[in-house]
Amino acid sequence: MAKCSIQTFVEHLAATKAGPNSDNFFDFTSPENAGRRRNLELYLQEMFQRKPKVLLLGEAPGFRGMRITGVPFTNTAILQGGTNHFGLFGAGRGYTLPSGSPTIAPEPTATVMWRVLGELNFLPLLWSAYPLHPHLPNRYLSNRTPTISETLAGQPFWLALTRLFPITSVVAVGNVAYRSVLASGRSVPKVRHPAHGGKAGFRRGLQEFLEAGITISPDPPHRPCEGVECKEPPASQT
Repeated sequence: MAKCSIQTFVEHLAATKAGPNSDNFFDFTSPENAGRRRNLELYLQEMFQRKPKVLLLGEAPGFRGMRITGVPFTNTAILQGGTNHFGLFGAGRGYTLPSGSPTIAPEPTATVMWRVLGELNFLPLLWSAYPLHPHLPNRYLSNRTPTISETLAGQPFWLALTRLFPITSVVAVGNVAYRSVLASGRSVPKVRHPAHGGKAGFRRGLQEFLEAGITISPDPPHRPCEGVECKEPPASQT
């Protein structure tokens, strides 16, 4: 039922124009990006079947992780089954790695993320406040903090996911995501970002919210998600 909606979501993401010092690694300019689009669709379809109630919103894709795989908070090792507590990844799941990917160390934040989620036996939907890859000028193999305008541009995508999935709670991972959520008119919990030695604080914050019961404030008045349509197909469709 969700395939059409998910496919439309990914197509809109692929058609999004990246700004200066930013890269849309889903767009239609490179054949390798087709594999990333398929990987993202596979992840979203699999998660749709899992019916997650929580959206964990991070900052932006990193060049060692989602920039290569197309899947939020993953790296090449995870996609190949290196961290597979929930049975999402690994051989036989349909994910592919683009040919010619740079030989670089896996994204450490992704590894920490999935280890903590496995320890807590907690599987939320993962996404980023800015879904494209922000990098330093002329340094494509680098990361930078997304600007306010970039997170505003990314806002319609995570809001669309809260409608496409049965999301009842959003948790911001770090300050960038938190500011993006506040700008949408919501007030939500914030946890420490797991990067740069933040694993313990991230785990502790997430566990506290899980034990207390994560809640989200009522949705603000409806604001159209310009450029992102994630409607379910008519009942007659399969």
